[in-house]
Amino acid sequence: YGPCSGAQQWQLGGCSECCIKCLSGIPYASLIATVLLYAGVALFCGCGHEALSGTVTILQNYFEVVRSPLDALDVFTIIDILKYVIYGVAAAFFVYGILLMVEGFFTTGAIRDLYGDFKITTCGRCVSAWFIMLTYIFMLAWLGVTAFSSLPVFMYFNIWNTCQNVTALESTKLCIDLRQFGGDKNLYWSLFSHLSFQLDLTFHLFVCALAGAGAAVIAMVHYLMVLAANWAYVKDACRMQKYEDIKTKEEQELHDIHSTRSKERLNAYT
Repeated sequence: YGPCSGAQQWQLGGCSECCIKCLSGIPYASLIATVLLYAGVALFCGCGHEALSGTVTILQNYFEVVRSPLDALDVFTIIDILKYVIYGVAAAFFVYGILLMVEGFFTTGAIRDLYGDFKITTCGRCVSAWFIMLTYIFMLAWLGVTAFSSLPVFMYFNIWNTCQNVTALESTKLCIDLRQFGGDKNLYWSLFSHLSFQLDLTFHLFVCALAGAGAAVIAMVHYLMVLAANWAYVKDACRMQKYEDIKTKEEQELHDIHSTRSKERLNAYT
């Protein structure tokens, strides 16, 4: 489906028809799912990374949590691991989105040009089935990521709501026992305004990350519908291809038989 040559334009009746034919080969459903997947993954990875960085700032500045020795597993090490996981997720699903788009292009081309250069092979059907299984697994994984992302949103919402209620009492000198949130001291009024701002920013970043994970789940469901439809179309097209091959073979055999009889009659006559 590359640029049209002069002969192709003459055969199709103009460049406009050639462009329409090229545009008809674009898998729009896969394209929409890919855009949604990229948007969701970008939102989840970007906001999740910044939210984790904000969490480190809050723990160090307000909860006075210090890093453990290098051989110990603490909350900062877990956050660093989650950041590296985010990097891997971003790279992996960027490649996976491209693979699904390529599969959509080839499937669309194989269906639309059944009698042309594209042919539906057993390998192509196995690849489609493999993508369906892999996409289903990724959908379940993103459902787990969405459920996991809701935990910090819930926790931050409770802390943020507490800070909002406390900051409403500006004339009162209050303190909060941070042991209920994992700390080991009291937080006084002088730090409430700074903590409230940092919590507000981090909380909304976690909300955006949760929304990105939800968008990725929707994209996976969309991909599943597209891949299942393509599988059904490929299966029907494969049957049609076998039928046409058998029909062509029978017509060729009939033609050969007719030619052979014609030659035998001609020889008998001569």
